[in-house]
Amino acid sequence: MNRRNAAIAGGIMAGIVTTAAMWAGRRSGVLGKTLDRDAVDWIDRTTGSREAIGDTGTSAVEFVNHLGASAAFGGFYAQLREWAPNVPPAALGVAFGTALYAVNIASVAPLLGITEGEVEAGPRKASERWAIHVLQSVVTALVAERLTTEPDAA
Repeated sequence: MNRRNAAIAGGIMAGIVTTAAMWAGRRSGVLGKTLDRDAVDWIDRTTGSREAIGDTGTSAVEFVNHLGASAAFGGFYAQLREWAPNVPPAALGVAFGTALYAVNIASVAPLLGITEGEVEAGPRKASERWAIHVLQSVVTALVAERLTTEPDAA
């Protein structure tokens, strides 16, 4: 598979993995209220979706959105991989996940009202959000590397 398609597939797989990690983290008490639940609340505040389709329906909308974003971020990862071919995939994944967190969660999400902002969230919640983004990007990187059969085809 070419690098871009492999990275997009890796992004989708990472979206599933991170959703499962957030669900398990909440259920076990290891994680607090996770970003996916913040997004579900935001979707409902913005659209009134819980009244129309319930919490499960709103969660499904958020999950589809999350997978789409993960696929798009996978496409961005492919470009980054092309620019930094000698960096180990896991290390590039950590750097990319940190950048995604900084741009999306620490910057854009509070402006849109999805989150309260990282200072207000506190160090534990901010660390959880960062860790999930790093997990997402490392899974994307490792799956993309495994699936890539045409390293120079992007």
